[in-house]
Order: sequence, then structure tokens, then C-alpha cells
Amino acid sequence: MRSQSTEGGLAQAVIRRFNTLRPLSQEAVAAFEQAILEGLFRAGPGEDLIAEGDPLGGVRVVLSGWLFRHKTLEDGRRQIVNFILPGETCDAHAYLLSTIDHSISTVTAVTYAEIKRARFEKLLAGDRTLSEAFMCETLLNNAIQREWAINLGRRVALERVAHLFCEIYERLRPVGLVDGNSCALPVTQMDLADATGLSVVHLNRTIQELRGSGLIMLRERILTIPDLDTLKNAALYSPGYLELYRRA
Repeated sequence: MRSQSTEGGLAQAVIRRFNTLRPLSQEAVAAFEQAILEGLFRAGPGEDLIAEGDPLGGVRVVLSGWLFRHKTLEDGRRQIVNFILPGETCDAHAYLLSTIDHSISTVTAVTYAEIKRARFEKLLAGDRTLSEAFMCETLLNNAIQREWAINLGRRVALERVAHLFCEIYERLRPVGLVDGNSCALPVTQMDLADATGLSVVHLNRTIQELRGSGLIMLRERILTIPDLDTLKNAALYSPGYLELYRRA
């Protein structure tokens, strides 16, 4: 069982990320942190947190662990449409819809906060900075989805995988989950294949090509990028879509 101070540290990571979207007022930080700490839940690896067609009654904020959004065809073929990383939300504003149009499953053990709709709307109404930060979160997710569409539609295999690695690394920065030029990568090759639209065999060959070129090291679920700029060049990666809604 984690201590209250540990949970508070995880909540601070969320606050830090939202501050990159919009600088939050002190009042917003206090109210947001309290709502997080009062609505804590945990899920194990490999669990379906939300199934396509489920109704939603609030917002889930991820404090630790990885999840992914996915759609599955009737014949079982799966497409991962995004990873959800610590400090991000599963479903900001999705409660405005009658049901959710995709499923969300855990990759690792996850700690998350669930903020019920009435309380969430009261938080947003009470502070403009928090309201703008959550709107930017939604807009940022839209920008990420557009980039993933380009990945699947126009980038070749090596560019797709390299681009995904660059994005994951950059998305983990704001919550302090990079260590020098390394970060955790707890997903399987099947997950990576389903995220990049490649077969597992093609995905494996592509990772070996990235390794052989010295662009990445991948060992024991730790991704190391020796030269981030070189990997970005190989991926045709520009970080602008992740920074579009940030203010200094």
C-alpha cells in the first residue's frame, strides 16, 4: 500500500504536466490535487478499464502506469490508436457523449484517479486556468491522433517506429519519467505492431534495423536513444504538435 505522501508525489506529477499546458493558479492546484487524492483506484496489468460502448460518469486521470486505447474488428484484428501515459487523462470530456467509442486497457499496473462529473465540472467552473488546461489536453490528444494517422498513412515502417519512440520519450518528459536519454517502454512487440500497423515479424525486423543503425537500444523494457536529434531526423519527427498548446 502506498503512503499518502507517495500518492501526493504522483499527483504532483500530474499537476506538473498540466502546468505545461496552462500555468495553473494555486487555488486550482489545491483543488485538483484534493480531487485526485480522494478518488484513487488501482488496476492490474492486462485489464480492460473501459469497454467500447460503456457509459462514462466522469474523468480518469492516470497517476502511474501505462494504458492504451484500441478498437477491435469483428474478426479479432486490433488497432491501438494511442498509448495513455502517466499524467494524462483517459477520457477528459468524453462523459458528454452517451457512450465511449473505443476500449481502454492497461499495459502495466495502473494507479488512477476518477473524478465524478459533478465534481469535475465544479472544478472547471471554479478556475479558468484548470478549465483551459483540460481543454488543451483534449486538443493535444486530437493533435496526437492526427500525427498517428500520418504515421499509418504516409510513413514507412522505420519512420513509424522511430516516430513512436520519439513521441513516447517526449511525452514522458513533463512528468519526469525520463532518465537521461532513457525511458521505460513496458509494451510488447505485439502492442507496438498493433500501434504502428505492422505485422509482428515486420515490427521485429524494423527494431533490429534501428538497433543495427545505432539509433536505439532496447533492453529489459528500457528504451535508450543515444542521439535524440538523429532519431528524430530518421523519423521525420517534429515536436511541434506536442508543444502547440503550451505557454511559457
